Parts: sequence; C-alpha cells; structure tokens
Amino acid sequence: MPKRKSSEVDSAETILVKKGEDDDSKGERKSDEKEDSPTSSKTTDSIRSHVAMPSPMVCYAIRLGPGEEIHSTLMKFVKDNDLDAAFVMTCVGSITKGTIRLANADRNHQNEIISLNERFEIVSLVGSLSDGGHLHICLSDKDGKCVGGHVVGGLEVFTTAEIVIGQLSSVVFKRQFDDRTGFDELVVKPRNG
Repeated sequence: MPKRKSSEVDSAETILVKKGEDDDSKGERKSDEKEDSPTSSKTTDSIRSHVAMPSPMVCYAIRLGPGEEIHSTLMKFVKDNDLDAAFVMTCVGSITKGTIRLANADRNHQNEIISLNERFEIVSLVGSLSDGGHLHICLSDKDGKCVGGHVVGGLEVFTTAEIVIGQLSSVVFKRQFDDRTGFDELVVKPRNG
C-alpha cells in the first residue's frame, strides 16, 4: 500500500486490516488520534470510519436494453452470481424514468423523494451492490442540467445501460446500523477462507 505524507492523512481514524485476520481484529491504528476522540471507536460493535484492505477483483460487463429496470436487474445479477463484495465501476446509457432520494436528510429528517418521467443521460452510477446495495446516480436532461441522488428504483432504460460491475475477492460487504448517522452503513470485512 502506498505511503502518504503526514499532511495527506485526514483526521478520522484509519484502520488497516492485515490479510488473514479474523473479524474480531481491531486492526492497526494509523493515526495520532486519542482513543476518546469523537471519531474513535469506543465499542467493538461500532463501525470503523475507514477500512483499507487491498483486494484482487473480477469484472463483469453487462448491457441492459430498452425497458429494463436497472436497480432490480443489478440486484438480481448480484444474487444470482453470489456476489458479496460487488460494486458499480461505471455505467453509461439513458433512462426514461426513475425515482431518486435527494441529499437533504439527517438522522432526524427524512429525504425528499422525486420521480423523474423524461429522458435522461446517465452521467454516473456508482455504489455498492451487495447486502442490499447503496447506489447513487447523476442524470442530465435535454438541456444538460443535472440531478442526482440515492437510487430508490424504477430506473427504466431508454436506449441502453452499459455497466461494469466489480467483485472484490478478499473482502465481504455488509451493511450495519451506525448510530452516528442513523443509517445502515457499509462494513468491509476480510473474507474468511
């Protein structure tokens, strides 16, 4: 793993997990942060802010055609292929409709959900797919104006959706409730065996 200059290290705790360590490992602390800081973990059940684990990967390229729904098709692909550390590497294409959740929420206020019913170019689709997934999308309209947010569903392909999915082979993705955010968040664990 490349070394970073001390000025490049952010203030949050970084945990490095060595290959072969079990799930109960606390990893190796890589910051000068004190144990009682707001971002440090006080219990073994809390989610670590940063986990860095190198992993080889396998890639899958798929194309969806007109009328296919992107989100449910991707989730089915992940399930059918037993992918447990899958993510979207890239996606280009277009949609005719979809539902997204905007980024205006916190643990005490719900997000606004909007339904889109016009043709959009997919500018970006990113996120994890395993254990329920977490996808974000950016779309541009006929004038090039963009809208984006969390994918709720209903992303119906207009002409095509060309998607590359990555699957990491040394880790597993899980989602776990994080009391700090009020949401289920990604937990990356080493693959056993």
